Amino acid sequence: MADDDDHTFEKAEAGASATYPMQAGEIRKGSHLMIKGRPCKCVEVSTSKTGKHGHAKAHIVAIDIFTGKKMEDLCPTSHNLEVPFVKRTEWQVCAADPDSGEVSLMQESGEIKEDLNLPTFVKIGEPTDEDKKVVQDLLAGLDSGKDVFAVVQAACGEEKIVSVKVNG
Repeated sequence: MADDDDHTFEKAEAGASATYPMQAGEIRKGSHLMIKGRPCKCVEVSTSKTGKHGHAKAHIVAIDIFTGKKMEDLCPTSHNLEVPFVKRTEWQVCAADPDSGEVSLMQESGEIKEDLNLPTFVKIGEPTDEDKKVVQDLLAGLDSGKDVFAVVQAACGEEKIVSVKVNG
C-alpha cells in the first residue's frame, strides 16, 4: 500500500457537471432538459393520472437546442431528469467567411473567439431554415458595414450561434 503514495496530479477541476437533476413533474414548457444525451428545450409537457402501478407519467416533447430535431420522452413524474446548464453570450462579429464557415468574434472585454463556425456548417444532421436565416442576416450585416452581434448559446460542451442582431 505504501508504494501507491507517489501520485502526480497534472490538474484538478472542481468537478462541475454540465447538468443538474430536476424532477420530471417540475419540467415546464420553455425549460431545458436532456433527452437521449442531448440538450433540449421543452415545447410541450403533459401528465397522465396515476395508473395501476401508482406513478403519474410526464410526456415531454422537446426540440434539440443545437440541431432543431424534435425529441420525446415519457417518464414517471417522481423520477429525476438531467437539466443542462445553458449559457447565452453576446459577441461582436469581426469577420465571417461564407466559404470555410469560420467566424471571428470579439467580446466587450476584447477577448477574441475563433473556434466557432457559421450555423449552416453543422456536424450533425442538416442546417435548419433558422440557421440559414441567421447566416444570411450575419453576412448581409457585415457586407453593409454595420455592427453585427451574434448570440452564442452553449451547453454540454457545445456552442452555436443561435441569433444575430444588426445595429446601425
